[in-house]
Amino acid sequence: MSQKNVALSKTNLIICGVAILLIIVGFLLMTGPATTFESGFEPDIFSARRIKLAPVICLAGFVLMIVGILYPSKEKSSTAGK
Repeated sequence: MSQKNVALSKTNLIICGVAILLIIVGFLLMTGPATTFESGFEPDIFSARRIKLAPVICLAGFVLMIVGILYPSKEKSSTAGK
């Protein structure tokens, strides 16, 4: 099977996939009950999980996405000698 010319290698795609999962987990950790006029004040909106842990996980996912895109490929370019 012939090798197609793709922008990112398999390693880069795996790193980007893990980064997407981290971002999704971070956003899921931010979810929870909201404060509404009918239900009154909900103190869970200020929990450490929602205002500390979840944003740090999302930030780690975004940084890992940058690393995944910029990670150098170990494969040699066939056009380098031409």
